[in-house]
Amino acid sequence: RPALRMSRSCVTAIMPSYILGLDVGTTSIKAVLLESDSKSVAASQSLATASDIADSNGIKAKEQDTARILDTLNRCVGLLSKDKLQHVCSIGVSGQMHGVLFWNAKSGCDWSSGNLSQLITWQDGRCSNSFLSSLPKPNSHLSVATGFGCATIFWYMKHRPEFLKDFTVAGTIQDYVVSMLCGLDRCLMTPQNAASWGFYNTSSGQWNMDILNGAGFPLHLLPQCVPSGELAGHTRSDWHGIPAGTPVGAALGDFQCAVYSCLSAQTDAVLNISTSAQLTFAMPADFKPPDSPQPESSIAFFPYFGSSYLAVAASLNGGNVLATFVEMLTGWMKELGVELSEQSLYEKMIGCALEQESSDLTVSPTILGERHDPFALARVTNISACNLSLGHVTRALCHGILENLASMMPPERLRQAGVNRIVGSGSALARNEVLRQEVERVFSQSVVYGQNADSAVGVALVLCDRLGSIDGASPVVK
Repeated sequence: RPALRMSRSCVTAIMPSYILGLDVGTTSIKAVLLESDSKSVAASQSLATASDIADSNGIKAKEQDTARILDTLNRCVGLLSKDKLQHVCSIGVSGQMHGVLFWNAKSGCDWSSGNLSQLITWQDGRCSNSFLSSLPKPNSHLSVATGFGCATIFWYMKHRPEFLKDFTVAGTIQDYVVSMLCGLDRCLMTPQNAASWGFYNTSSGQWNMDILNGAGFPLHLLPQCVPSGELAGHTRSDWHGIPAGTPVGAALGDFQCAVYSCLSAQTDAVLNISTSAQLTFAMPADFKPPDSPQPESSIAFFPYFGSSYLAVAASLNGGNVLATFVEMLTGWMKELGVELSEQSLYEKMIGCALEQESSDLTVSPTILGERHDPFALARVTNISACNLSLGHVTRALCHGILENLASMMPPERLRQAGVNRIVGSGSALARNEVLRQEVERVFSQSVVYGQNADSAVGVALVLCDRLGSIDGASPVVK
């Protein structure tokens, strides 16, 4: 097992100036260079992956081209300053949770390896409710849903068992990036990602080995868990000018890292709207999660750092709803013989909605259902001849996204927890003024927007704080 800590004398003697933070998101890759002394962002790059693979089998699969994701990651890092990259002292990696990637560690784990699967993402819908109900009950406070790593593996066991024979290990896409950087022959996974897979007990810090073994689950595919905030190893070779031997943190969840980047007080809640949407606040230090899953609850408790937890309303419907609306409109326009790019259409939509200050049109945007209510469908009600303009519909859609979140975590629940401020973050919220207006309309708490509220910055901050207390025996808890 790689050394999980470095001596302070080593750090002070040779520690360069920057920490590289990487986030492998659902739609894009982001890389930041964080100045280790000031904790300020010195450089940042982001590229869209365009890696989605069409579902040709009609099983509601959501997969992405792993090779394209890795190529985009390399291109994104390559856009950063070579001079600064030579002075990177550590690398932190976060990424999309729940999903699963398979590879064959016996044949090597590197950027050019062909012995890996496509990424099955958190949006995967192949595990029907009847299939999920046939699975053993987990010994965990978190329910298992479609798109969760263990559920996907169970699906392959039943429907395509021959597929699993080609692989020796599985993990998230961010775990694979860490494995490549360090040349690991196994997968190291933090509780943040393990909990998102299902069948992991956050209190004991263990997989449900007996339950999984009794169900015939291929236990050899399960990653080895290490604490969130620990190092996974060191780079095995130079990478874009970053020296060999550079410490690499075990991969973290993108959600927790986004929260880490902007949660500064116990009285704050963090609202993140990017592809999906989440509203969260930190639970008291002595909080213990329930003993069993609460599948009908709209609030889940995600592991954070150490033994702490976040109360989370995690909606499947966020910026992806707006993206679907844009795709629908561009599709209609093409059928009518009109060509307009999705970006141009999106900008026009927002412009129309800004001119429409409010709307009595009601949109329930749950086109993807919710994990606590998988059969939920989207609805449009209170339709009249006066509220069918693009401005009305876009305004109502943005309002509906926030109302849906508020129904999952009511403002009164926030007040009871002592929350008096909401910190807004996420790409969809950053680029959409209408969404920001609706946040302030739906929630009574004051709202601020964190300048560095993103996962790439958050994972770099985690490593920066980790190196700042390098002699400590436990992960840093912010």
